[in-house]
Amino acid sequence: MVMEKGRLEAFTDGVIAVIITIMVLELKPPHDATWHALLGNWPVFVSYVVSFVYVGIYWNNHHHLMHLAERVDGKAMWANLHFLFWLSLFPFTTAWVNEAHGEHGEFPAPIPAALYGVVLLMAALSWIPLAKALVACNGGTASELAKALASNWKERLSPVLYLVAITLAVSAALSSTWRYATIISGFLYAAVALIWLVPDRRIERHVMPKP
Repeated sequence: MVMEKGRLEAFTDGVIAVIITIMVLELKPPHDATWHALLGNWPVFVSYVVSFVYVGIYWNNHHHLMHLAERVDGKAMWANLHFLFWLSLFPFTTAWVNEAHGEHGEFPAPIPAALYGVVLLMAALSWIPLAKALVACNGGTASELAKALASNWKERLSPVLYLVAITLAVSAALSSTWRYATIISGFLYAAVALIWLVPDRRIERHVMPKP
């Protein structure tokens, strides 16, 4: 059964708004009214910014994706729910990274850092069946949506960087000699976010009028 896309878009926007709200509520103000107390909380703020940017990227790309889709079906709706499930775990993993520290006091702790990467990886992978389901119910491989979603190097690179970051974090959990590897993991997560900061130009090229 094919349906209009408006309800799916509205539901997705609402869920993403709730996700951002939950994340910002995890930002606890310092007890002391000093700059030192505020700046001492910088790792928590950095992790929030990275997670916020990720959620913003997915919201932006979801908007672009739905712009070329005229309708959705049951398969697309379930694929969208699958995507939102992994996105909804962002507040939990972000909070755990902020709360837990390694035995040597480094930031972040290995297991939370690894789980954060797993959620990022699964959110990225869940995007694939969503895009395929939307293509299937909007004209198939000959549709404008399919042409706009042609292979992109960022989609191939991102999972690789996630896997490297997760491996480093797991290595840090297994061996104390790797305890600083979680810092590299954090930089890799931030690097992928920077790669995706620019909106998906493939779709924009298909919706903007040609000069």
